Amino acid sequence: MTFTINEDDYAAAYADGDEDDLAHYGTLHKSGRYPWGSGGPEYASNSGFLQYVDKLKKQNMSEAEIARGLGITTTQLRAAKSIAKSEEKIRQVQQAQKLADTGMSNVAIAKEMGLNESTVRTLLAPGATRKADVLAATSNVLKGEVDKHGYIDVGAGVEQHMGVTKDKLGIAVARLKEEGYDVHYVLVDQLGTSHQTRMKVLAAPGTTYSEVFRNRDNIRIPGSHSDDGGKTYFAKQPPISVNPNRVKVRYAEEGGKDADGVIYVRRGKDDLTLGKSNYAQVRIAVGGTHYLKGMAMYRDDLPDGVDLVFNTNKSNTGNKLDAMKKMKDDPTDPFGAIVRQLPKLDAFGREIPGTNRSAMNIVNEEGNWGNWSKSLSSQMLSKQTPALARGQLDMTYERKKREFDEIMSLTNPVVKKRLLEAFSDDADSSAVHLKAAALPRQGSHVILPVNSLSPKEVYAPNYRDGEPVVLIRYPHGGIFEIPELTVNNKHPEARRLLGNAPDAIGIHHSVAERLSGADFDGDTVLVIPNRERKVRTSPPLEGLKGFDPMRYKLADDSPIKRMDARTKGIQMGLVSNLITDMTFKGATDSELARAVRHSMVVIDGEKHNLDYRQSARDNGISALMKKYQGRSAGGASTVISRAGSQQEVPERKLRSAAKGGPVDKVTGKKVYEYSGATYTQTRTSKSGKVTEREVLKLGPKSTKLAEADDAHTLSSGTHIEKVYADHSNRLKALANAARKEMVHTRIAPYSPSAKAAYSHEVRSLDAKLALALRNAPLERQAHVLGNAVVREKTQANPDMEKSEKKKLKAKALEEARQRTGANKTRIEITDAEWAAIQAGAISASKLNQILANSDLDKVKQLATPKEKTLMGGGKKTLALNMLRNGYTQAEVADALGVSVTTLQTSLGE
Repeated sequence: MTFTINEDDYAAAYADGDEDDLAHYGTLHKSGRYPWGSGGPEYASNSGFLQYVDKLKKQNMSEAEIARGLGITTTQLRAAKSIAKSEEKIRQVQQAQKLADTGMSNVAIAKEMGLNESTVRTLLAPGATRKADVLAATSNVLKGEVDKHGYIDVGAGVEQHMGVTKDKLGIAVARLKEEGYDVHYVLVDQLGTSHQTRMKVLAAPGTTYSEVFRNRDNIRIPGSHSDDGGKTYFAKQPPISVNPNRVKVRYAEEGGKDADGVIYVRRGKDDLTLGKSNYAQVRIAVGGTHYLKGMAMYRDDLPDGVDLVFNTNKSNTGNKLDAMKKMKDDPTDPFGAIVRQLPKLDAFGREIPGTNRSAMNIVNEEGNWGNWSKSLSSQMLSKQTPALARGQLDMTYERKKREFDEIMSLTNPVVKKRLLEAFSDDADSSAVHLKAAALPRQGSHVILPVNSLSPKEVYAPNYRDGEPVVLIRYPHGGIFEIPELTVNNKHPEARRLLGNAPDAIGIHHSVAERLSGADFDGDTVLVIPNRERKVRTSPPLEGLKGFDPMRYKLADDSPIKRMDARTKGIQMGLVSNLITDMTFKGATDSELARAVRHSMVVIDGEKHNLDYRQSARDNGISALMKKYQGRSAGGASTVISRAGSQQEVPERKLRSAAKGGPVDKVTGKKVYEYSGATYTQTRTSKSGKVTEREVLKLGPKSTKLAEADDAHTLSSGTHIEKVYADHSNRLKALANAARKEMVHTRIAPYSPSAKAAYSHEVRSLDAKLALALRNAPLERQAHVLGNAVVREKTQANPDMEKSEKKKLKAKALEEARQRTGANKTRIEITDAEWAAIQAGAISASKLNQILANSDLDKVKQLATPKEKTLMGGGKKTLALNMLRNGYTQAEVADALGVSVTTLQTSLGE
């Protein structure tokens, strides 16, 4: 007889059997009404299956050997035995009770059932099916949760919330799989890191993986609800709707296009308050059917009887609602965006959860945009001088090298191995993303219109009055889209409107037009002081003057398919790569203008329903792609544009420990095993002819630069590409060095005697770990909800750069943790507990769990030799260079990971 399991279960299995062991039960094929048989008489029932396994054990076969013979894992075998025992117990109890009801004695029942009399007494005793009842009850609870929510998290830590053991939960899930329920493993982005959380999700029969993935925002923990009155989530209140009579629409003909997207708000109206903010990106319901979308800011000169003035580039149709958006027919999500409502305040000024006092539904608010950009993208820096790019990339590499040296000084081998592994992955990622260190005092700011300013000025209270700054919007076509302005912080109207804004700047509307056609509904720019003219700029291209992307505006009833977010991402990538490659290869200004005009249409194509296809035809984009990229369909032809291009790779996995491990011990490179698996691809031609061919099965997509051993092989040979290729190669070399050190770091042996000697510290660490693990399901739920917030806010602000998204992810995760009750309490390791760890009182596997839930910076301090010296020569040289380049002492100290006092003392030696 042969048992088989689903193909996904093989892919899902963990090699170390940790955390989700019980996640990998296979679905044993059924035969007729017997769950475990395949039609054979010997084991065509639960009892037959158990007897069969028992017989094999009596033949001195181990569980592993039996499982291997059945084509399943040992975990799956144990689950199958548990379910069979449970069902067999129920069958025996029912049969014994039925016979007892006829008046048969226990002895007679025993004889009839082939059991001894004591067993019959046990079967007839109250609570005989308790274990089976727990399994059935747990299964029923999970069924109910799936019926209610659709997708249920059944991963590690959920059992603690349900009050059952890990085994009972796992077996209940296995039982539901036998009933046809599906279990899928979905990767959810970990906000704030480059990693992903693997969620085990239970879903209704027939649910596909793609369906679960598309609906991953709806995955819930058993027993948790989004509408439970605040126990897990705060119920969102219906939006407060503003009477249309209170709203004036300022149309394009009235000057509305010069402040497109701005909503001026009358100060002092309680139902229109922005809370503690002076400006915010908002959604405002109007008339119960429509809503305003844009940047709200207070203004004191509104017309009488008007509390809101909405600026738009649309023309007057006679119905002000036509200038607004229609609300979705969904009371929980009427705006298609995740918003924050402002709760009512009690007598003491404290917020009352679950209430709403303002019509302002906030997407982003004052203080959320500032200081997000801590790096310079290759898309921007590669268009500058090679000298500037090399300097910022050198600074990036030195920071990474310094981090590596610090890890190598650690004394605990488990800590060192873990940090080396994380460091190597991060260095590999940096080698592909090619980000460079930020310039002094750069920061992200939301732009707002102050049209009484000169087009050559900017109101920027975070910068020095009179100093020159450049504004950079991502993506941009070239240095001709970088305006250089002079800071004027004395401008009366700007000061009145923005005050001491922490992360907003005021500009003339014509400046926004130069910034790839930016508008004022939440678009952001990078502001960089440029007194030394390190950042190059040039006059606008003649071919861009007077160009308005709105000329490609499609009518609402147009049959032409409108651009969606996915299409925008693809098209933006294509045109951005094209502009980059054209810039490096010496395209003329007129050619660049054609590509940039098209990029301006693409960047606003989804938001304003623009016909990007017609723009591509009008601007001859295919011809430009053919000339500068070698193919009319586009692509990439330089190391910078090809770095993130997708690379298909055959199905593979890291090399197993049995074959030498995932890392080459000599080079430090990752080593893969390729499955060589194929599948049959069937195609039907228009004439009906069917052809079949064997196709190599592919694994998850990678990138060209990640797969290249030498970045120079992707270069077209320009000077700036050499700068970036050299940088990528040295980061990859650093990653390999870290992996090589990792595999050669020996783990100190576990010591039972040390465990006994440090029993108090071991118990303390166990308790802290248990508390941290209990938070795991809530933490996963927070990441699910946080990712939903990030997606919605990104759609609301599609021009957001990657660094801004990183900041957004951190904030979204923080808010989601508050909503779910997740409390990522880091394990604080005391000196005594560290002594226990150093003595070997904690096993390596448990220590890894502890480290995963600890503040690694603090652990690093515990593991670092106590004899700390002041800054070495390399750090001092880097510090002096940074200070000479305009960085403050605080910025230098932060970059070097030292205090300002240490910096000052070291430089004074």
